[in-house]
Amino acid sequence: MLRKLPPAQMGGILLLAMFTVFITWRAKTLESEFHERDPAAALLHKKAPDFSLTSNDGRTISLADYRGKKNVVLSYWASWCGPCRLELPQLREFYKKFHTENSDFEVLAISLDDDKFAADEYARKEKLPFPILYDPGNRAADAYSVEVIPTICIVDKAGKVIYAKTGLEETMEIELAVRLGLNPTIPGVPAQEPEKHDSHN
Repeated sequence: MLRKLPPAQMGGILLLAMFTVFITWRAKTLESEFHERDPAAALLHKKAPDFSLTSNDGRTISLADYRGKKNVVLSYWASWCGPCRLELPQLREFYKKFHTENSDFEVLAISLDDDKFAADEYARKEKLPFPILYDPGNRAADAYSVEVIPTICIVDKAGKVIYAKTGLEETMEIELAVRLGLNPTIPGVPAQEPEKHDSHN
């Protein structure tokens, strides 16, 4: 036979249930608001701001250099950023797997470190194979409204932003491969034809 709970206990359980519902609703609201005001997402389908930055090998690299030639993956990062330290090795492996001399994409890793030495040291330690660019004063980051790192954007050959994501992405390799028209290999899933993107739309 079920024992009837005292009113105080019933009230406590009711309050706990209401609090749980409120917390769940609030968490979903905050997540939704975050995505809605994600600055990176606001760039989608818009012309990518141009920039010219110095690389770790002394070159001056401009986004315009790739216009009409290659898609460009922009990775905003810093050596002191924990999630970046998880993402960049994944990006390195993606690059080693898919990038060749004739590839129609390039990765530009834009460091927001105040200390170039720290950025260089991390890039050397992790053997990052793509260009490392310095962004003194965060001018390029500001142009892309980067407020949180890591942030990744893909700029197509026409100079339009076709992908933008703030925060660590667990399925980054698959996401980038699909967006770049590559053919990602997923364990247990048959290979599919690469998705075609019309950059003129």
